[in-house]
Amino acid sequence: MLRRNAVSQNYFSAALEPCIGTGRPAPPGTTTVPRGLRRRLQERQISDEDRLLMTTAPDKEMPPSKPDPLSLAFDAARAAEERGEVPIGAVVTRDSEVLAIAGNRTRELNDPTAHAEILAIRAACAKLRDERLTGCDLYVTLEPCPMCAAAISFARIRRLYFAASDPKGGGIESGPRLYHQPTCHHAPDVYGGLRAGEASEMLSRFFKQKR
Repeated sequence: MLRRNAVSQNYFSAALEPCIGTGRPAPPGTTTVPRGLRRRLQERQISDEDRLLMTTAPDKEMPPSKPDPLSLAFDAARAAEERGEVPIGAVVTRDSEVLAIAGNRTRELNDPTAHAEILAIRAACAKLRDERLTGCDLYVTLEPCPMCAAAISFARIRRLYFAASDPKGGGIESGPRLYHQPTCHHAPDVYGGLRAGEASEMLSRFFKQKR
């Protein structure tokens, strides 16, 4: 049997009183107050059983947030740096689902084409069992080179998001500007400059340590 508690009674009364008869919702974490209980609450007639109805419900857990693809690309770039590779990472998504994550592996695989974008595209195509990634988006920490830009076009990537520009080796805004050429059959929507400072700093630090 619960003991009556004047403090608890006053607390619940004060918490719910502003909501009674006003149509306003009860404070977060409280349960809906039945009509009969409202009347007794207004009359300050609360039983132990009534108090049980007004106990604060535990806060609902927030659903886990979906991973940010560009952050995943940065994680892949940092992992590549730890392997001694140029720190570039790429992620392919479709409908908010991450299909592939990759970082540079040219030195590890002795393969000059093993750029992060190429590896991510290959993995996504293998997962979907399709040579084209229609409706897919690519996130990468550096403006893709001409080779990767062409692969993005061939794969029919829908949108391309990249961080830092690459004036010396890029193929999107720099160099050949592949998607502006009449021979380009598919050009994705391009969004550059996302977290560019962070990507540039990571690359500058890497090459400075190599000198």
